[in-house]
Amino acid sequence: MNLPAINIEACPSHDALSSSILIVEGGQDIPSDAIRRLRQQGVGVDMVDGVEKAIRMVTQQHYALAMIDSDVDGRQGIHLLERMLSDAPDLPVVLTTAAASVRHAVEAMQKGAVDYLMKPVSAEVFEGCVLRLISNRANQGSQDKVAPLCDENPFITNCPVVKKILETGRAVAGSQATVLITGESGTGKEVLAAYIHRHSCRNDSPYVAVNCAALPDTLMESELFGYEKGAFTGAISRKIGKFEQAGKGTLVLDEISEMPLTLQAKLLRVLQERRIDRIGSDRQVPFDAQVIAISNRNLDELVQKGQMREDLYYRINVVPLHLPPLRSRRSDIPLLVDHFLQRYSTLYQRQTLGLDTAMMASLEGHVWKGNIRELENCIERAVLTDSLPSLNSHTGNDLAPMAAEDPAIMTIRPGLSVKAVEEVLIKRTLHEVNDHREQAAKMLGISIRTLRNKLNEYKNRAEEQLEKDSSR
Repeated sequence: MNLPAINIEACPSHDALSSSILIVEGGQDIPSDAIRRLRQQGVGVDMVDGVEKAIRMVTQQHYALAMIDSDVDGRQGIHLLERMLSDAPDLPVVLTTAAASVRHAVEAMQKGAVDYLMKPVSAEVFEGCVLRLISNRANQGSQDKVAPLCDENPFITNCPVVKKILETGRAVAGSQATVLITGESGTGKEVLAAYIHRHSCRNDSPYVAVNCAALPDTLMESELFGYEKGAFTGAISRKIGKFEQAGKGTLVLDEISEMPLTLQAKLLRVLQERRIDRIGSDRQVPFDAQVIAISNRNLDELVQKGQMREDLYYRINVVPLHLPPLRSRRSDIPLLVDHFLQRYSTLYQRQTLGLDTAMMASLEGHVWKGNIRELENCIERAVLTDSLPSLNSHTGNDLAPMAAEDPAIMTIRPGLSVKAVEEVLIKRTLHEVNDHREQAAKMLGISIRTLRNKLNEYKNRAEEQLEKDSSR
């Protein structure tokens, strides 16, 4: 599951997260599903669209953090940032920006921002940033520390193969051995990384996760390794990178296959020497964190294509853990179904649905191309409809064996809108490449950002339709 350093849905205790945030919009388009999930976990979300209104809200109510769109006014949000901090000096403020440059980020930090997010802001990045800052404020009282990972539910499995993987993970947890977790999208790779951290002697230290695909190439080095004051124009103070933030804890490099080759060479040296070089520094800094790399791509093939350094691949592949797809561990489906039914019945305060033998057989017989993530979404939708017939209806339509339909065939008939055809084409392409977005974007001839925006649009539209249907 694609989640940041702390998964808001995985934390059983909501009390520590009960707080409010303020979002000042100027076209920043925070994903609605991310806001919905925050509210479900007890985090209040207020949204305003004007400078004066935002200042009034800050002076009248206590917020755990504020998020400002850099385009909220003609001065790129800096004016509002300064006014907010003059009225509430302890308020953590995050700036969103479309300018992918270290200089812009440093300017925001200089004015008092604690973090910045690149637009368009993904749900994963938004949720991770909010939860990290709320946890820091509640548990540590510091904006400069990374919040420790909260406890999660145990890794749910009855599959002997996966149990062996968990056993290996526990055996190497806390060591300096680099772990490489591979598997299809939705198989629980990030959950496994968190599981390893929780079962290590490092579980009281920070858990820091970095999505390499979400960082622009121009910022990745400074985000990972940090920089010294004066390293470049605008670097007015030292920045501590993710390696140092992890301390004696765990550093997760998600989607490591997306790291550019130039940076792969530096990462290799860092892993070999267990020391980092901040940009602009003349001395090395040791680090002690355990490094866990994650990838949903075949790294052997990337090495053959020259897209990944062979020496780096062998360096991170010290302890390989490959999570099998859900279709190869069907004995886990009843356990997962029961778990998700209990979770979402409690979350939405709905009566727990009962499943008969035929229904469970349908669930176990589905291909589940999206793996555990797809199963979880299916059960959540079923709980939201608040009735078993809706679940049966969903199964009868959407859970038919996928082999019965050739995803390469798309029927275009008169009367279909261009948008409808576009959506089918994008979804079929993603299906063909096993949901690998970068590869799908290349096949479609669009940017990864455009693809991400399209998928968010489809998801929001589906949720709006679901809300309409459930209110009838």
